[in-house]
Order: sequence, then structure tokens, then C-alpha cells
Amino acid sequence: MLSIDEMAVFCKRKGFVYPSAEIYGGLSGFFDFGSIGAELKNNIKNELWKFTRRDDIIGLDGSVITHDNVWKASGHVESFEDFILECKKCRNKVRADLFIEDTLKINIQGMKKEEINNLIKKNNIKCKCSGDFSEAKPFNLMFSTEIGPMSNYISYLRPETAQLIFINFKLLMDNNRMKLPFGIAQIGKAFRNEISPRDFLFRMREFEQFEIEYFVDPNKIKESPVKDVLRLKVNILTADMQKSGKKYREMTFNDMLNKKMGNPWQLYWLALFYKFFTNLGIKKENLRLREHLKEELAHYASSCFDIEYNFPFGWKEIHGNADRGKFDLTQHMKFSKTDLSVYDEETKEKVIPYVASEPSQGIERAFLAFMYDAYNDDKKRGNVVLKLEPRLAPIKVAVFPLVNKLEKESKRIYDELKDCFNCFYDSKGSIGRRYSRQDEIGTPLCCTIDFQTLKDKTVTLRDRDTTNQVRIKIDKLKDAVLKFIYEGAIFKELGKAVKQ
Repeated sequence: MLSIDEMAVFCKRKGFVYPSAEIYGGLSGFFDFGSIGAELKNNIKNELWKFTRRDDIIGLDGSVITHDNVWKASGHVESFEDFILECKKCRNKVRADLFIEDTLKINIQGMKKEEINNLIKKNNIKCKCSGDFSEAKPFNLMFSTEIGPMSNYISYLRPETAQLIFINFKLLMDNNRMKLPFGIAQIGKAFRNEISPRDFLFRMREFEQFEIEYFVDPNKIKESPVKDVLRLKVNILTADMQKSGKKYREMTFNDMLNKKMGNPWQLYWLALFYKFFTNLGIKKENLRLREHLKEELAHYASSCFDIEYNFPFGWKEIHGNADRGKFDLTQHMKFSKTDLSVYDEETKEKVIPYVASEPSQGIERAFLAFMYDAYNDDKKRGNVVLKLEPRLAPIKVAVFPLVNKLEKESKRIYDELKDCFNCFYDSKGSIGRRYSRQDEIGTPLCCTIDFQTLKDKTVTLRDRDTTNQVRIKIDKLKDAVLKFIYEGAIFKELGKAVKQ
């Protein structure tokens, strides 16, 4: 498997991701997505958005900056912080938990300041320059910003997208005439002033986040469609396994439900998003669930699970799912003096909706996982083959004229295809080199126009993963590409096989 630095180099070289402001030396924790990377990122977001096209899900696009009281009510102003260590010798500053975890190879999530300081003293942990650290200090991760010309009003760039859902909950429910249970989904930018951004796209200061807040009647939490996913088997690292030092093992969602490891709605959505990743090409052996320990739970959560991917730098979260309860709506009712409760027609009473499940993930982390799982260094071909699931592929089909004399017919075919798909036209270099260039950026199909095309109106279609080829009529081409990309059609059934 590529190291994270090697993946960063590959992404830059192929036009996926660039360090932001590189000509000025770059800025840690910020990245720009090139034309190929932007397409892949948008395809991931589109698949997530399509995933939420359900009768019980509605959407929102909230503002990046909002009233500062939103972040006071949510607890971010008071407690959204990590601990920072400063070296007395070189004055370098590091994030305490990450530095200690790297040094001692243990998980210290949820440790308080005093515990961290004692751990450093007990294990004689020093800076890389061999200097001693000063005591751990809290560091708030929110970016503050001044609003208006007088610069006397301070607010924050949002550190998460969830709070915009909570403060608009009642408006969205009334405008869309929703009834419990239902969810509100959002995709958007979030900003965290990370102490130690690292591992390329994994820990950034500016990123995009996808979230659903799923609201249920607090008296009906058990009434979920969890039965639809009970047979699904997953690798899981439970809280008990972590405490006893055991490895993860396979378990069904029925086992998890019987052990009361999460409420039925939480387990249902966790299973759906596990299948979201596997359906888009992530290998099951590279995924696992991890149950949060009680001491590492966020202040608003009664339980939380991560979907983790096996990166070269270890198992790391690419998706989280928390039971947030009534915390957020209750807090906003308290701070805003606004009634956010819902009238229950059956009981004839008002209830504060319960957030039984909060699926949440960073788009860039998903991007990184998909890139790693798709990356194949094909020694036989002598080039990288990026085996992205066709729906995620930045370019769906590349069009090649075998020789320049065929450009007119090739352009005509290209123009017809690009009305429906993101296509690429390439007439330079040998046909083998052109295939290689597309393999390396994940293009699933290549269409070659040759002299036979002028005789019988057929073209050669090549499959990225197998290099198999079929001959297909031009008037059937668009439909064949559509079926292969979006309907999972078997490649060899698209046309007449060609001997290679």
C-alpha cells in the first residue's frame, strides 16, 4: 500500500489534489482540488445526495457564518477544544493526544488535562528535539471572524454543519409538512483550526462534511426498520474488546441489537452507510466498525460508532454515527427562548424530538478511502490502474481516433457522448499510452474509432479493469455506456467480443 506521502504525490501528479498556494510555500491543512479531483469529489457528494432521496429525508444548505449564540448554545465556545503542548526548548506546538498516541501507541481519547500531564511526566515524553513540554493547555478549534465594518461583532466559521440543521428544524418541518420520524441532510464546508493538520486529506483545517440529523418521537425510538439490516455481517471493535485488548471480530447487526449497543434507528443508519461504502467499491476487509468508549463520547452523545478504513497510517474514522438525544434542540430552546417542540397527535402532548441517529462524514476522508481502495500498481501493464467504481469515476468515457484522419468522425461521437457523460478526447500518442493515461485516473471505458468504423458504423469499447474489448454499433453506444456506468451491466454483454 502507498504511504500517505506517496498518495499525495500521485494525486498532485495526476491532477486530483494540489497543496493550496504551493507557489507561496503552501498553507498547512488546506488543499485545492484539480479538475479530476473536483469531478471525483462531486461524484461522491452526488452519490450521498442521491442516497438521501427518501420520503423521510429533506435537505438544507445552511450558512457558513451564523449568530454567535448558536455556538454558545451548542457548547462549542466553551468546550470545542483540544489540548496543546509547547516545547520549552524549540517552542514547537503539537496536539497532545496525537503526539502521545504516536509515542506510546495507546488511545487516550477523553483524557482530561491533569491525566495528560501525568502521562507525560510518568513516561518522560519529550519533544522530537529532546526538549521538555510545558503543561497541556486547552486550544479552541474554531476560527473566529469579525462581522461588519466596525469590527465589534465576533462570530465563527462553523466547525460542523449540524447546528444549522437544529436551528432551522421547525421551519423545515413546517414548510415540508413533515411528521416524525424524519431526517434533515446537508453537505457543506466546515472549518477547524487543527493544531496539527496531517496525513494529507485526513486531517484538514477546511473540509466538506455530510450529515443527517434523524429526528424521532422520544416515545417511539424502537419503531425503526432495523429488521431490514439485521443479517448484515461486519467487522467490529466493541468497547469491551478495546478495554480487554482483543482484536475486532465479525458480528451481525442482530447481535449488536441484542447486546443493546445502540438504539434501533442508530444501528439501521449505521448499516445503510456501511453498505454505501461497500456498494461504491470499498473492500469489506478494509472496513470495520468501532464503538466509542464511554470516556471519549462527546458531551451530547449517549453512544457513537465509527466506520473505520484501514489506511497505511492505521485504522481511522471515515464515518461517524452518534445518538445525540434531545441535547441540541433543548439547548437552542433554552438560549433562544423559542419553542422547538412538536405536537404528538396520538398523545395530544408536545414532545422534544429525539435525534436517534446522526450519520456524519468528511467528504475528503471518503475521497481518500476510495482512492486507496481503487489504487492498483499493475506490473503486467506497467502502469497504475485506478479501479474506481464507475459511478465515482471523474471521466466516464474517453474517445480516441486511431489516427488523425479519423478526427471528424471521432469528434462527432465525442460530441454526442458528452451531452450525457463527462468525456475526454485524446488524439496524441500511441493508443497504448492513451489507454494508460486513462487507467491512471480511473476512466472505466475507452472508445476507439478506426477505419472499420467508416465501413460498418461500429467502434471498439475497452474495459479499464480487464482490458477486454467489444465491438459496438455507434447508435447503441450511448445506451451501452449508460447501462455499464449506472446500471452495472456486464461489459462483455454490451457488444461483440474482440480478439486481442
